[in-house]
Amino acid sequence: MTAIRQAVADAHRREWARVLAATVRVTRDLELAEECVQDAYVAALDAWTSGGVPASPGAWLTTAARHNALDALRRARTFRSKLHLLVEPAEGGPDLPADPVVHDDRLRLVFLCCHPALVTEAQVALTLRLVCGVTTPDIAKAFLVSETTMAARITRAKKKITAARIPFRMPAPHELPDRLDAALTVIHLLFTTGHTAPAGPALTKNDLAERALDLARMLHDLMPHEREVRGLLALLLANHARRATRTTADGRLLLLEEQDRSAWDREAVAEAHDLVLAALRGGDPGRFALQAAIAALHATAPTYGETDWDQILVFYDELVKAWPSPVVALNRAVAVAMVSGPATALAEVETLERDERLAGYRYLPAIKADLLRRAGREADAASAYERAIALAANEAERAFLARRLAETGPHHRG
Repeated sequence: MTAIRQAVADAHRREWARVLAATVRVTRDLELAEECVQDAYVAALDAWTSGGVPASPGAWLTTAARHNALDALRRARTFRSKLHLLVEPAEGGPDLPADPVVHDDRLRLVFLCCHPALVTEAQVALTLRLVCGVTTPDIAKAFLVSETTMAARITRAKKKITAARIPFRMPAPHELPDRLDAALTVIHLLFTTGHTAPAGPALTKNDLAERALDLARMLHDLMPHEREVRGLLALLLANHARRATRTTADGRLLLLEEQDRSAWDREAVAEAHDLVLAALRGGDPGRFALQAAIAALHATAPTYGETDWDQILVFYDELVKAWPSPVVALNRAVAVAMVSGPATALAEVETLERDERLAGYRYLPAIKADLLRRAGREADAASAYERAIALAANEAERAFLARRLAETGPHHRG
């Protein structure tokens, strides 16, 4: 990749959401805005090749995309009717809260995509694509559906927003609850995509994880007393605190028990712990508060051997009630193995294998393989590792699974 192409790729990864959000201000049309931004990135390849990479690539791209939008509006002979939409609302007015953190355009775009006129799955998928720049194949993997199905879902969602004339603004306070769960879900999925990349050579995409953490902080500034917002921020902080220790210098994946806890971000862990305590107070906790409590127990244990697995299992039992997801049930099985042994957990995993929603989910055979290995059933473990490798697209995960497969020795039928 040439230096210019690399610069454009970096700008796409870092600036896409800001540029798109600024362009939506002009067009009030998601599809048109997306086209204008894409054209701006294409133009950057030529312009930066001849004139060099600008000092502020994001500002250059925003200006180019907005110019594209204005030209498109003129060509459509709607410029005069849209002119009033180009006037930025006064700070502190009805459309822009006084706090500059609250009216960050990326958060506006999140809430635009999370409008209740869309079904939850479409809200989350659209936000991942437009706000976060996550590719359609990666979103499809996160939802356990085909790429074609996900592409159609995203297209329908964009058309519905345009047809319904949903405004690009922060929701009024009374509108926030209807959009909150989808906003929390999309930020969590964005973090998950960065914490462990679905595909590619590296285990993580830290820029995506940090973007999710940034959005979670903005949402917490907007709604500081919402327990689930506290829970989400705590969950992200507790997991991101381990980022420097999850792989070796050469990219080899390290399990939780292998990580150097002294290198964890203790300030982030302490903040997560305080947020968890606040999120758990005041009634039955929600799914993000419960996930945060589990992550905090892992993060605060002095050593892996001192992890309170009994308490973690209690939280998982509550999480399954609050969020009856097969993925949650699979993760719970890991805790069951630590409390009751691999044989008990294997029975639960084998039941989950009949759930069609987990078809193609790479962690199902990976977890089963580990349980079989621990139960001494190496031949069966080898077969499960082979299935997990076939499903894994992340090279760090594939290398880890291949090492475990090799450890099954003569039982590996290769």
